[in-house]
Amino acid sequence: MSVYKVIEVIGTSEISWEDAAKKAVEKASTSLEDLRIAEVISQDVKIENGKVTAFRTKLSLSFKFREA
Repeated sequence: MSVYKVIEVIGTSEISWEDAAKKAVEKASTSLEDLRIAEVISQDVKIENGKVTAFRTKLSLSFKFREA
């Protein structure tokens, strides 16, 4: 039997939503083991002086609990 934990993270990028999602997963994987699924919850952009300056992607991440 497996048990999974689900958390939400937000990645940012000056390039794209996809890059923001990739950065969020890569950063989360440095402290979480056995990531399984990432689901995009929402996407938005930061606007400054009428121009898009950053892309943000909110992800739901699931990872497997370590077995004792």
